[in-house]
Amino acid sequence: MHIRVLGAIEAELNGRSILPTAGKPRQLLALLAFHSNQVVPVSRLMEEIWSDAPPRSAPTTLQTYILQIRRRVDEAMGGPRAGACAKELLTTRHEGYQLRLEPDRFDLHVYNLLTAEGRRAEDLGDDEAAARRYRAALALWRGHALADLRTGPLLAVERMRLEESRLGLVERRIEVELRLGLHAELVTELAALTAQHPLHENLHAQLIVAHYRSGRPSAALRVFQTLRTALVEELGIEPSARLQRLHQAVLLDDPGLLAERAAGRMLDRYPG
Repeated sequence: MHIRVLGAIEAELNGRSILPTAGKPRQLLALLAFHSNQVVPVSRLMEEIWSDAPPRSAPTTLQTYILQIRRRVDEAMGGPRAGACAKELLTTRHEGYQLRLEPDRFDLHVYNLLTAEGRRAEDLGDDEAAARRYRAALALWRGHALADLRTGPLLAVERMRLEESRLGLVERRIEVELRLGLHAELVTELAALTAQHPLHENLHAQLIVAHYRSGRPSAALRVFQTLRTALVEELGIEPSARLQRLHQAVLLDDPGLLAERAAGRMLDRYPG
């Protein structure tokens, strides 16, 4: 069985989709996948599907959803033992259910593994290996997490956590690639990211440095002014002291801005 959640949810077995067509069984399968190889209590499953207002028929309805998932597994597996195999993959446990899933067949597990490998490589000073791992992890994404799924309270938290993790990894990958001297190649990507996240200081700091190292200090200064205007108009605040120090470094033509191997996030070079 293969399950993907880094985009529209997908579930396949023997090359056939086992994803239920109805929304609530899809939610159930997604939540079981996020907690694969663990017992998920019935109470948690009901919370995801019905929030804090489950109907009196909820336990019976939940069992029906489990049967729908097992039926899709049966159809994909075929053969005389299909029913038994389906119950082995999606098992009933005391007061809960457990989805058995090989880690390398769940895109989220592979994403987390590649991310951890990238961080270890970065800690060892191997930026090229770190960048490769980070790019491979980000390549697993096919859009927004659980893009086509209506989520309840539990999956909504998972979706938010994944989107934050993705953006954080993009920042981390860019930081590594700036150290590798890929500033000119990153300008376009960073321009798009700052347009999507107009109040995100570190992405703007990265774009400032990418412009400066590409020989465009005036463009770097415009990025700062654009961010400052957005912060003042939207939040009524000035850029952080760290970002203002970066701005000053550009104005003073600080040679430290060209130190491509400097460690840490871009704003960490200008502590508050």
